[in-house]
Amino acid sequence: MKSLRIIFSYIKKYPKLVLGYFSLNILSAIFSLISLAMLTPFLTLIFGLQDQGGFKKSSFNLGVLTNTLYASLEKMTLTTEGKIKALAIICSIVVMAIVLKNIFLYFSLYILTPIRNNIINDMRTDMFSKILELPVGFFNDQRKGDIMSKLTNDLQDVEFSTISFLESFFREPILIICYLFGMISYSPQLSLFLLLFLPIAGLVIGRIGRSLKKVSTGVQIKLGEILSTIEETIGGIRVVKAFNAEAQQLNRFNQENKELLDIKNRAIRKRDLASPVSETLGILAVCCVLYYGGRLVIEHDFALSGPAFLTFIAIFTQIINPLKAFSTASYNIRKGAASIERIQHLIKEEQTIKEDPNPVPINGFNNSIELRNVAFSYPNRSVLKTINLTIQKGQTVALVGSSGAGKSTLADLIPRFHDATDGEVLIDGVNIKKYALKDLRSLMGIVTQEPILFNDSVLANISLGNDTASAEQIIAAAKIANAHSFIEKKEGGYYSLVGDRGSKLSGGERQRLTIARAVLKNPPILILDEATSSLDTESEKWVQEAINNLMKDRTSIIIAHRLSTVRHADEIIVLHEGEIAERGKHDDLINQNGIYKKLVTMQEMR
Repeated sequence: MKSLRIIFSYIKKYPKLVLGYFSLNILSAIFSLISLAMLTPFLTLIFGLQDQGGFKKSSFNLGVLTNTLYASLEKMTLTTEGKIKALAIICSIVVMAIVLKNIFLYFSLYILTPIRNNIINDMRTDMFSKILELPVGFFNDQRKGDIMSKLTNDLQDVEFSTISFLESFFREPILIICYLFGMISYSPQLSLFLLLFLPIAGLVIGRIGRSLKKVSTGVQIKLGEILSTIEETIGGIRVVKAFNAEAQQLNRFNQENKELLDIKNRAIRKRDLASPVSETLGILAVCCVLYYGGRLVIEHDFALSGPAFLTFIAIFTQIINPLKAFSTASYNIRKGAASIERIQHLIKEEQTIKEDPNPVPINGFNNSIELRNVAFSYPNRSVLKTINLTIQKGQTVALVGSSGAGKSTLADLIPRFHDATDGEVLIDGVNIKKYALKDLRSLMGIVTQEPILFNDSVLANISLGNDTASAEQIIAAAKIANAHSFIEKKEGGYYSLVGDRGSKLSGGERQRLTIARAVLKNPPILILDEATSSLDTESEKWVQEAINNLMKDRTSIIIAHRLSTVRHADEIIVLHEGEIAERGKHDDLINQNGIYKKLVTMQEMR
């Protein structure tokens, strides 16, 4: 099974722990069998069958140890006092065997715990690492709730179903083999009768298990949809309340929740079949053995004595529990397989932004950025068409145009958030695909329209990606970004928490922190994606002043919504339907009386 191969690919990282777990389970199973085997001499002694050579006739033999024990017991039973002493020895051996069995069982579980937790930990790390590696475009096509569901619900499902299978996979077969060994020692004939019955049970259990996997996949998909609904509702709660859409969102949630309830009910009902089905099949087998073996004993056509036959039945009843646990685990592995496949689908997601195995080293930004015959398309639509643009070092270039013209997409091609469908992007004459991603992006600082802050301190947000920055450097960056004054007024200063997505700060304060982050990085290339478009007039003044400080002596690419902010750009690129429609300085474009003048006029009329 594919899901088991995946689990074992993680298990093989811990060979010593697995070997220890396996060895301890073998010892636990052996002492469990010894405790059961002592039932034969006990019954022989109680029913007074030792005079008929009952001890000698026992088929169960562990070598010299067994022969010595039975010989000693046989001598003791010649007197009543000896019989009592023999009974005490038998009981003592049983107690010692049970104690040792449980000691080894405990230590096996003690070792299993880190194996299970390490596997889940490794899976979670692999998933999060993959999320960080995947290109920006991947997240445009995915529900955040579904990704979160894979990191939480699917992993939890793996932990409580598939990983639980490990306990059964390593322990139950050992118990089954030990008990089969004991049964065959007593009666190969009866053991063969039982072995013919086991494949029938396996077929019944397998059919139910296969149907469970399909239902479990539906559960995880529906959980992802519900998480997406919750995430979208919480993120847009102001809009939901403003439009009185609470009832609409609640109906949407209730519908998805009802569908999840129905799917989970079907999955749990099928899972719960495991225990009663396996127990019923086990009892049916016991009854068949009781009838068949009992008849042979009654007709004196059997090599086993009554006590030995009862011991055989006792051992067989003990084999039912590991068989039952193994069948339950097989249901769980079917259920967990759906989650493992979803997790693996994320981990194995194709990395569309591929790195050169022998990257060209970057020694700073020296000359120019060039887009040569660049085009970009999504699977269902074209965004950019034959873009030719050269940005010289130290220039400020503005990208303007209506919404959907391709401004942000063009800027995203430079740090390789996307790769051009056709053409090439070059920095200092080298195709950026030949640079290592980390080196390429080290040249760039990006300030987006929506300030991205993390629920951490002001200091941690400014120094994001720069663990070596000193407090003095961080303060200096904050001063350039006009952020130092408001930071100092906060109770915790630079150690104040900004809240979820910077909720404890105003819009202008959040944006100035992201500018401080870019200042601290000190990149030669700066990309500003409508950094002031969502701010009020006063905040825009502070932020624009910070941006001007940031842009000094840097190559800047500005995506502008407010055209008044790009009047002094060295070149303004006007994009229209994915193509460069106009280009030049502000005054030249106004004189052309084209698209740019039309956009400026429309903004001035507001």
